[in-house]
Amino acid sequence: MLTEVKNQFKISFLSIKYAIMREMLNKVTFTTNVLFMILNNASFIIQWIIFFSLKKNIGGYGLKQVLLLWGLTSGVYGFSRFFFKKAFSLSDTINNGKLDSYLVQPKNVLLSAITTDVEASALGDLLYAYIILFVYGFTIPRFILFTLFVALGGIIVTSISVILSSLSFWFQKSDLIADTGNSLMINFSTYPDGIFKGLVKILLYTLVPVGFVIYLPLKVMLKFKLSLLLLLLLITILFITFAFIVFFKGLKRYSSSNLMIARI
Repeated sequence: MLTEVKNQFKISFLSIKYAIMREMLNKVTFTTNVLFMILNNASFIIQWIIFFSLKKNIGGYGLKQVLLLWGLTSGVYGFSRFFFKKAFSLSDTINNGKLDSYLVQPKNVLLSAITTDVEASALGDLLYAYIILFVYGFTIPRFILFTLFVALGGIIVTSISVILSSLSFWFQKSDLIADTGNSLMINFSTYPDGIFKGLVKILLYTLVPVGFVIYLPLKVMLKFKLSLLLLLLLITILFITFAFIVFFKGLKRYSSSNLMIARI
């Protein structure tokens, strides 16, 4: 069992490695995409600096806390879209019968399907995240926690996309649900959670679980609590498990398109 898991991770790593190599064939385009994403993210921070020049506190956050919020958000979404880009177009893969080439390979279908490509600009998100961390204040414990939460959050976001995209096995046009869910996650995660009240705050820990992706990790970084860290680890495992269950249950309903697409 452990050998199979190890081999699967090795295959996924190689798949991501070759995807990165393909992207870097045109180094100018690759570098430009990365740099422009960093600049794009930095432009939003300028808006927050203007806001805080007018008001010192927004939703219980100061400027430094918002910087860390944006850094964590950029890292999470950069991680998920760089390493698991295809998870965010999985509905298209299912609807158009493009899973055929993964089904005949001796490896996990889901991991194979979501790790065959990378998004170059997402590397800009990741680099920007660590630039913000250094601006906020670098310490080794903070760096370790930040990296852990970027990875956990990225895995949760990917799992949510897989779950929503897997609805395509049962419903037509469910890609709209997946796209809406992914957009909501991004939109809510860029604002301090203190501005949300009542029902909206409940939604942020249920239907749109930004709370587990951004807000709880941020709280742990601002004031470390082992109980919250263990909770986040448990939540991540639950999301991963549910994503695999939903996908493979839906895979039994998959209809091949008889497309013969070779994969290397």
